Order: sequence, then C-alpha cells, then structure tokens
Amino acid sequence: MSPCPLCQSLALSLFHRDRHRSYMRCGHCQLISVPDEFLLSAADEKAFYDRHQNNSDDQGYRRFLGRTWQPLSSRLTPQMQGLDFGCGPGPTISVMAAEQGLKMADYDLYYANRPELLEQQYDFITMTEVIEHVADAFALLQQLDSLLKPGAILAVMTKRALDEQAFINWHYKQDLTHIRFYSIATFEWIAAHFNWQLEVIDKDVVFFTRA
Repeated sequence: MSPCPLCQSLALSLFHRDRHRSYMRCGHCQLISVPDEFLLSAADEKAFYDRHQNNSDDQGYRRFLGRTWQPLSSRLTPQMQGLDFGCGPGPTISVMAAEQGLKMADYDLYYANRPELLEQQYDFITMTEVIEHVADAFALLQQLDSLLKPGAILAVMTKRALDEQAFINWHYKQDLTHIRFYSIATFEWIAAHFNWQLEVIDKDVVFFTRA
C-alpha cells in the first residue's frame, strides 16, 4: 500500500468504494485519497479541464469565486502582490484583483505554465478548486509554503469532506479529476505541520496565514 500523499503515514483504511474507484482515509491526518491506480493520465486530465467554460465575463463564476475573493480582498493593500495558483483556462480572480487596483499573477500547470512565477514570494495566494486535483498533496503544500512571505495569506477553496454517510451521495467525488478530499481535521494537521494559522471562512473556504 502506498503511504498517505499528505503525511506519508501508512495508517490508511478503506473509507468508501463506488463503481468508479476506491477511497482511502488516513488515520493520522484524515485526508481521503484515491489510490494511484485510479488516477487519470495528464492528457485525460487536461482534456477534462479543456471542457470548462469559466471566464471573467461570467457573473455567476465571479460570484462563486467571490466567496474567496471578497473576504480576502478586504485584508489587502495596493502594494501587495498576489498569485492565483491554478488559474485554469479562464483566469478570473486576477481580473477581479486588477479591478480593485491589486497586482496578481496567474499560474497554471496546463494553461499558464510560467515557472519563473514559482521562484518568488507573494503577499497572498489564491487556490480555488485546485487542491483536490493535485496528487502529491505534501509537495504542493511545501511548494506553497516557499512561495508565501512571512505573514502572507493562502486562500483555499475546496468542498470539505464530512462523514461517510454524506460521502456516499456526495456529488463532488463524481468528478474523476477530484482525487484528494480535505476535512477540517486535515486542514488542522496542515496548519500544525507548516506552522500556519488556520481560519475557517465559510463552508468551502479556509485561509492559512504563514508565520
């Protein structure tokens, strides 16, 4: 059995199984993960993302992202610089930031792959509907830690896993590109490990502040 992709613990147990794949829960950090044999290839994953129609002119998409952006932007000042990590094919938060006079760069593995952006630090980073797609959870968070200035905010939007009964009928797991599922307990583990301060903003949004 492969270790937990977040904390590397071997204390994994079967949490749920459906007709598509299995889901394991870590007894240490509580991350729910899809075993590697069920992961899509990079080509299949990108083909799925290419079907997304999100763009900055879509008011519904703006309202959705606003659940992260509004509470974050109220804490920002014009001299701060940010990064939208995993901006997707239709960058929008950076557009919303520019409308408020805030500078924000866009990075995405498939659509805005600019490695030089990962060689500097930022005052704030947004990661909306991204963390659940990334297989190597620990490497991702370690990378984000290196990108955050002291006192910087990492704003994460992802639907949170609840109990097994809720998981059975959870629409979020039907998306085969969703492979890592986080709960409050998992976010608490992350905060403790990286020495970040955790704030629960709403049902899908948490903020981490780097020490």
